Amino acid sequence: MARNTVSMFKGIGVGIAAGAMLGIIGSAVLKDGKKNRKRINKALGTVEGVIESVQDMFR
Repeated sequence: MARNTVSMFKGIGVGIAAGAMLGIIGSAVLKDGKKNRKRINKALGTVEGVIESVQDMFR
């Protein structure tokens, strides 16, 4: 039962992170520029960090 719960929360976390990342990238594509690329890279780094922390919490 615990493994199913962990898998569910990992899936939810990845889904939320992917949705946020797509939203950020989508809005940045509409407004092209050097500043937006910098924001995208920062956002991707943040999302990766969140995913790693969620995975570490459930280990």
